[in-house]
Amino acid sequence: MRIGVIGTGRIGTIHANTLSRHREVGSLILTDADGARAQELAHRLGETAAPGVDEIFKWGVDAVVITTATSAHAELIGRAARSGLPVFCEKPIALDLPGTLHAIAEVETAGTVLQMGFQRRFDAGYTGAREAVRSGRLGRLHTVRALTSDQAPPPVEWLPLSGGLYRDTLIHDFDILRWVTGHEIVDVYAAGSDAGPPMFRAAGDVDTAAALLTLDDGTLATATATRLNGAGYDVRMELAGELDQVVVGLDDRTPIASTEPTGPPAADKPWTGFLERFGPAYEAELAAFIEVVRGERANPCDGREALQALRVAEACEVSRRERRAVRLAEIPGGASAAAF
Repeated sequence: MRIGVIGTGRIGTIHANTLSRHREVGSLILTDADGARAQELAHRLGETAAPGVDEIFKWGVDAVVITTATSAHAELIGRAARSGLPVFCEKPIALDLPGTLHAIAEVETAGTVLQMGFQRRFDAGYTGAREAVRSGRLGRLHTVRALTSDQAPPPVEWLPLSGGLYRDTLIHDFDILRWVTGHEIVDVYAAGSDAGPPMFRAAGDVDTAAALLTLDDGTLATATATRLNGAGYDVRMELAGELDQVVVGLDDRTPIASTEPTGPPAADKPWTGFLERFGPAYEAELAAFIEVVRGERANPCDGREALQALRVAEACEVSRRERRAVRLAEIPGGASAAAF
């Protein structure tokens, strides 16, 4: 199998390394807006660098992995679909609903595959939580608490391109909340704070956010995020039911300290970032993509799954801006999306 990797930045480099080692992948063609970066990575991996995206499609590949800047995702997904190629793309499809819906429509018209990179679906902890909920171990689920806390802010120049804290960071929590519980989010109430460094205000973003979410069975969930968690990278989910309670992301590297005299000690080596915390999950999602391309399994996370997470993020942005509860039915792309 020959795979084209478009984008060789931080996550693209990780994916290229993983694919280059996979037994079912014969070769890679790498390209990037920074040609020297693609050349250097290709040389290090013993793979081929292409001067541009056009060559990825002209030289012939069996599948495409997209890890470029978000602004290029939708166009590249459409181009791959028109070429009849299966695609793995890092989230999101686009930063807006029209772009997302158009790309999904292109994939569905072409009858090709689009697998989205929501790696938490392949994490052992979240998989265990899903099993606990679906098996009935927790009883009726009444409360879910999700959080994503980055240790340090992203580069200032990247903030205006990120789509904001809800679309860039909390979108993972929205997706995994649906996946673990098996229920849809029906309304949200969200708030955000830009009381931290001024670069967030300059970008029209917030550095800390919170959302209260109601699921379609009445379960209440909260999701919080921050860019300024100095203790370390912290991603957790707590699920409480009438019979039992479980937590994802609590281990000897969780960056949290107990104030109780007999509580567990602080982590000696707290998590520093998502690439380290979710390393095995990133490998597992690409292994799943290869199986999808080979026709050995169903798509574990298609474009419409990504659309639903983006709709929740959009609802949160409206709620934060207008200071009111927002029903998901107000956000385009729901039940009528199939007719787009």
